[in-house]
Amino acid sequence: MGNGGWWWWWWGLMIIGAVVAVASSGSQRKEDLRVSRIAFGSCSDQSDPQPIWDAIIKYDPQVFIWLGDNIYGDNKRPFKLFGKERTIGPWKNAPRFVPNSRQEMELRFKKAKTNPGYSRLREKTKIIGTWDDHDYGLNDAGKEFSAKISNQELLLDFLEEPQDSPRRKQAGVYASYTFGPLGRQIKVILLDTRYHRDPLSSDGTILGNLQWTWLEKELNGPASAITIIGSSIQVISNLSATTGPLISSESWGRFPKERDRLFKLIADSKRDQVFFISGDVHFGEIARYDCATGYPLYDITSSGLTKSIEEAVPPPFHFIVRFVASLTPTTMRVMNQNCRFSSCTYGQPNFGAIEIDWDATPVTLKLEVKDINGLTVTGVKMSLLELQAGSINNVVTMKTGEYWRHCSPEVTLPWLVRYRLAIVFYSAVAILLLALIVFTYAAVLISRRCLGKCKFD
Repeated sequence: MGNGGWWWWWWGLMIIGAVVAVASSGSQRKEDLRVSRIAFGSCSDQSDPQPIWDAIIKYDPQVFIWLGDNIYGDNKRPFKLFGKERTIGPWKNAPRFVPNSRQEMELRFKKAKTNPGYSRLREKTKIIGTWDDHDYGLNDAGKEFSAKISNQELLLDFLEEPQDSPRRKQAGVYASYTFGPLGRQIKVILLDTRYHRDPLSSDGTILGNLQWTWLEKELNGPASAITIIGSSIQVISNLSATTGPLISSESWGRFPKERDRLFKLIADSKRDQVFFISGDVHFGEIARYDCATGYPLYDITSSGLTKSIEEAVPPPFHFIVRFVASLTPTTMRVMNQNCRFSSCTYGQPNFGAIEIDWDATPVTLKLEVKDINGLTVTGVKMSLLELQAGSINNVVTMKTGEYWRHCSPEVTLPWLVRYRLAIVFYSAVAILLLALIVFTYAAVLISRRCLGKCKFD
């Protein structure tokens, strides 16, 4: 080989080396990128207007987490008290919600994925997620739902999960992700609260044996600066314990043995800086539990991106929803002066936001629920030191009949407090009925007297 040949050969090696170096340094930079903003949300009907994506894009999250009801894939029948198919009342004989075909589910996922606002978010943000009941395929469904296998494939396609992903080979869509460099890593654990869940009234399992084993391994794995556990249903708040029999929602509190097991697993793992994010209930709130791990366990609920309890009623009656929220007894909700409404719940479209200031000393964490304009409606700010074992006294001694805020789940409240919403409602109905009866009786008496007088005249 001549001198010219050697020269070209060395130039080739140098070019190849430079390309490899640039590629590897680029992938390293991507791998070590600090994540300081995470957004999350749930309950997005693909047929509704979705202006909230503009606020999420403006927030500029590096990661967005779906927490379920990413589409509404089932069909809802109208309320029918009488007729051949009755969907409400003591003589109900037909389900209100019915599943759709795979083809229809696929179309609805496609419509959600191609929404212009969501498409812009997908271009710049890492998207991960789990499911809840409506994108699982049927309202309030659990392990008995027969279409869960095919619908799992549709959800993972929607999330653009790689074809060789372990999530496509397992029973359920649970998964974990780690973002950021060593020392500043964020671990995100996404649970599947549908695939293995027993019936609501059973106090059975939510996760199933395989997922429990997997979760224990994840919590006992390498340490991370922050650990986020995503659950489609609320973990700490148990409003269904206080709103029944008027309103019944799903939550971990309806499976008390499972919730105790979850708290114990976190405590036994000695893992600090753990908190929950959740959806499902069509309003936003922040709850807190102080009696499990030696530090406060927070649960930030964001629901929904398009579905919300206030949008279910005409605007003139929104004040009634807010009044009911203030009546709802809760020992776990975080209450502060910065909430948009006095109840510290928010019943209009919203999304969740997690912001970490890695440059602060100590590192600070903001957990917020934001409205359609990106304004904070409820939130808390703390240092990561406050989420370490020993930051609060975990030994709580309570006298009989004594209830502590953030340590007494709603299911433990006295029945008079627990059911005060139902008591107020039924008392109001009784008063209205009594007033109607009195008014009717008075009207009849007046009519008779008038008729008698007319006859006499």
